Amino acid sequence: MRNCLRDLRRQRKLTQADLADALDISRQTIIAIEADKYDPSLPMAYRLAAFFKVPVEELFFNDWRER
Repeated sequence: MRNCLRDLRRQRKLTQADLADALDISRQTIIAIEADKYDPSLPMAYRLAAFFKVPVEELFFNDWRER
């Protein structure tokens, strides 16, 4: 599963540490999600989407599905 987390984070001028602190998760988790090395749990995906005020489908997507 791919995501646009890095783009959203950078648009808001947040560091990975800023985002991790805001969501009470580790910076390493943010790094892994942004690198497509880790798919977050469904609750975490919804927390991230809510933080950025976007639908979860806009933040996370499959390559086979058009955006």
